[in-house]
Amino acid sequence: MEPETAGDPMTGLKWTRKTTDKISIQLKSVGTTVSSTTVGKILKQLGFSLKSNVKKISSGGKSMTILEQEKRNSQFEYINELRCQSLKEGFPEISIDTKKKELIGNFKNPGTRYKRVADLTNDHDFLSYGLGKAALYGVYNPVHNNAFVSIGMFVKEKKTIVSGDTPEFAVESIERWLINEGIKIFPDIKELLILADAGGSNGYRTHMWKVGLQNIICNKYGIKTTVCHFPPGASKWNPIEHKVFSEISKNWKGVPLIDYETVLKYTQTTKTEKGLKVNAVLVDKKYTKGMKASKNDLANLNIKYHEINPLWNYTILPN
Repeated sequence: MEPETAGDPMTGLKWTRKTTDKISIQLKSVGTTVSSTTVGKILKQLGFSLKSNVKKISSGGKSMTILEQEKRNSQFEYINELRCQSLKEGFPEISIDTKKKELIGNFKNPGTRYKRVADLTNDHDFLSYGLGKAALYGVYNPVHNNAFVSIGMFVKEKKTIVSGDTPEFAVESIERWLINEGIKIFPDIKELLILADAGGSNGYRTHMWKVGLQNIICNKYGIKTTVCHFPPGASKWNPIEHKVFSEISKNWKGVPLIDYETVLKYTQTTKTEKGLKVNAVLVDKKYTKGMKASKNDLANLNIKYHEINPLWNYTILPN
């Protein structure tokens, strides 16, 4: 079920691409006879439920062609293939993304918690009322079920936030995971598989993202790095979305994020019954938005694009 599962990063709701009939047939192929009705009951116990369509994906006014649908489906299958390969060969797989940015200040936070008196918060969520924003960039290791979160302190200066969720922030967040957890768990790490969304600071079209991986992860640490992007509009299939970010949101629901220390506290104390552990650090470095890769940087990019969906799958080798 793992490769076929997606979920909401805020509420924790999960869903699967497989029908109960298909699951029942697959189970029979491995010697387990169970009806589709029983499969439905088990899925409900695991947190799945029937959901109707929700109009949230922009298609630019045109529907996908059969070829586009096949391309997207082949990408899911290829990601699953490479995940199985990393597990078999013993090199780490990480799922990465930036959580929805949070306003820092005395603002209302959705959800409820047990208190004698309700917290009184600002009546408007204006940036001018707060300290700035927090950008949580997470690195999730599905095999060991632990995550490392870099909390970017995007502090307001003269009513403007000068720092941003940039490719540099993304790559350095992966490096923090390496230093704090990755190298300890995988002391002889020579290869890494990264699962990422299609856009944002780690998008497949972003040159600075690839240059950052080349200079820091590959050249500095000598790690062969393979990146697989989920198709556009499919970010909720990224494991970190429903495995980590939803749990962080549930942990601080109803709690006003009055300062960055509060964000750090509730991020670090996020746990689940299935053993998820989350570590986090505050990052006060300013990341300049709009940086462009130089011709020299692009010339030194040692990248190999895969035959299957080359825009979404590529391997960067140490120089």
